[in-house]
Amino acid sequence: MEYNPITVTELNLYIKERFSSDEYLNNVLIKGEISNFKHHYTGHMYFTLKDENSLIKCVMFKSYTNNLNFVPKDGMKVIILGTVSVYERDGVYQIYCKGMQEDGLGSLHVAYEELKAKLEKEGLFDEAHKKPIPKMPKCIGVLTSNTGAVIRDIINVSTRRNPNVNIKLLPVPVQGEGAAPKIAKAIKIMNELNMVDVIIIARGGGSLEDLWPFNEEIVARAIYDSELPVISAVGHETDFSISDFVADLRAPTPSAAAELAVPNISDIIIKLNNYDLRYKNALKKKIEVMRLRYEKCMMNRVFRNPLQGIQDRYVYIDRLNKSMQTSVTSKIHTSKTKMVELITKLDNLSPLKTLTRGYSILEKDKSVIKSVKDLSKGDQINIRLIDGIAKAKICE
Repeated sequence: MEYNPITVTELNLYIKERFSSDEYLNNVLIKGEISNFKHHYTGHMYFTLKDENSLIKCVMFKSYTNNLNFVPKDGMKVIILGTVSVYERDGVYQIYCKGMQEDGLGSLHVAYEELKAKLEKEGLFDEAHKKPIPKMPKCIGVLTSNTGAVIRDIINVSTRRNPNVNIKLLPVPVQGEGAAPKIAKAIKIMNELNMVDVIIIARGGGSLEDLWPFNEEIVARAIYDSELPVISAVGHETDFSISDFVADLRAPTPSAAAELAVPNISDIIIKLNNYDLRYKNALKKKIEVMRLRYEKCMMNRVFRNPLQGIQDRYVYIDRLNKSMQTSVTSKIHTSKTKMVELITKLDNLSPLKTLTRGYSILEKDKSVIKSVKDLSKGDQINIRLIDGIAKAKICE
């Protein structure tokens, strides 16, 4: 019996033709939830449409995406008009979308928005609760899977930036049922043992379902209660999880988290060298200023002739002394002249002055006799003359 085998390409083309000949598959209207959505830089959109039990790959070319009045994203429920066909190169069938409209949000997306609103209202996202990331951490704690590219990327970036930093990996499941409690427990363990300076929670990109453990309340509250600062690096740059909002810092990718947590030692060395140069230049400038001030001080006559000041004081004292002597002499002369004038006036007023003109003074019992009535017969009196005292007796 002779067989005529066909190639894989021929088989795929045959299947594609069968799909194309089915009018129902050429213009099918299907609803489901978007997952693994990617908007390619060319403008084409690639995603998976799913329900509770099944999924199918979809592609929407740029010529059709321009007609959309909304931005598709994971978790969104949509209604799609398209053609089911086979991509013969890969041997897979998929929907080539011609139109799309919203059909509400998926259950996960609704749960995500509800939890986000609840935690935001409680203040778990407030900037006031954010802890600063250490500038020079000695040890980085990483919570992620112990296999895969994430931990390798973090190790490579961290050791390249600073070979002296220590990285402690605490392996945790990053997707699937039961992952969230284990992530929360790992955060608590790192805090209780005070193992590290900062924690990085990381995983690669994925669908909303894949990232769901980082959208659960138990993980959010574990991050909020952490005494150690936490960096959240979950998914790709366009992915936002609840852990990103609660964490002290959000990184767009795990590699970016390592860059944010670990300073580049080369940059630090350059900065220290710049500080050293600035310090030396400032010190040189300070010394130069002090030297100029010293030279200016030494040019002062106080330092050039230190005795000049004392000699000037001596001259000043001599001048004061001479001025004082002149003033005293003048004062004495003035006083003497005035004294002579007063003595002359006093002498002219003295009763003894009249004795020089032939007068005498009669005294009785050392009292001056002013009237005849003061005398009685037989009284002994003294007669004071210019050249002495004579005694007399009253006869009548």
